[in-house]
This record gives sequence, structure tokens and C-alpha cells, in this order.
Amino acid sequence: MSKPLTEASMIRACRLLADRDANLRSVLHRHGTPPLWDREPGFATLVQIILEQQVSLASARACFEKLQSQLGKVSPAGVLALNDAELKAIGFSRQKSAYARHLAEAVLEGRIDLEAIASLPDAEAKAELQRLKGVGEWTSDIYLLMALLRPDVMPKGDIALHAAWHRVSGEPKPAADEFLAIAERWRPFRSVAARLLWHYYLSEKGVR
Repeated sequence: MSKPLTEASMIRACRLLADRDANLRSVLHRHGTPPLWDREPGFATLVQIILEQQVSLASARACFEKLQSQLGKVSPAGVLALNDAELKAIGFSRQKSAYARHLAEAVLEGRIDLEAIASLPDAEAKAELQRLKGVGEWTSDIYLLMALLRPDVMPKGDIALHAAWHRVSGEPKPAADEFLAIAERWRPFRSVAARLLWHYYLSEKGVR
């Protein structure tokens, strides 16, 4: 299993990718090394990533902050203690309420062990996460990339990455599978390529 990314290993990987890919080299020269964005592994982070599905990060962050304000610590028991009206007032859709409750029940009943998942290889970790209702490829990829700091994960369906690649390369916006094929050239540091492209996307928008 690959070692988690560190500041030092990400800098090395950025240099390697820049040597290999002119488009990523231009991102690195223009905007520098991306921050090592990370999140605490565990239940709360997975709930937050579920909230981020198909909405803006700002909207999801506001919803998650309301959840934190309501519960203090975001825990499985805390989420299950909230009724439909309370979750709706926080900003959960009916579907995401169901996903969060399913996750909370799975953790409390021992059907999913997020600590154990952290020690699994990428493919096995993703497969375990995707057994959960509402956790698909994008959600599991983001968890591995941001919470577990895995170096070679590519969220193929991420629309910000598609937009960034389109702007950097001048190529048409790729479909998810096309983008995954493009990303083959960035192994074994596809996560770092994703971080470079997000860094470009946010920097060009004036968001850090």
C-alpha cells in the first residue's frame, strides 16, 4: 500500500509530474505547489463529503457547519438523534438524510469500520466504502484522497477537474471515463495531479 502524501512527497511528485506533462508544468509555474488539503479520517468527514455531492463546496460547508453547531461533535449517535425536520432545517435533502442515517447505523452496528479501511489498499478501501448507501465512486475517491491522503486516486467524475483540464490543455471538456484515461499518464501520483488541477481552478477563480 502506498504511503500517505506529505508536504515533502507532494513537492517531489509535483516536480515529477511537471517534467512529464507540459500542462501540469504550466500550472506549477503559474500557481506553485498546491496546499496539502486534508481532512480528519472518520465518520464526520464522510458525512461532509456526502453533503458535497452535486452541490457547491460553499453550500455543503454551510450545511456541515450547521450540523456541527447543532451537535457539537458530529457523531453517528448524534446524527441518528435528529429527526427529519431537524435535518431538513440544517440543509439535508431527503436523500442525503437517508445516506447519513445509513452510514451512522452501519458504524454503530459494526457493519463498516472506518479505522480498518484506512489500512486497506486503495481498491479494497473503495470497495468497502461503496457498500454504503449513497457512497459511490466520487465520494469514496474524495475520502481516500483527502482523508487518507492516498497518492494515486483520481475522482474521474469531478466536474471542477474536468473544467480545469479543459482550460489548462485547451482540449474539450472530457467525460468521466475519458478523463480517467487521460489521467493514466499521471500514475502513480494521480492524486497530486488532481490537487494541481484543483489548485489551478481555485486560484483562477480567486478562491483559496
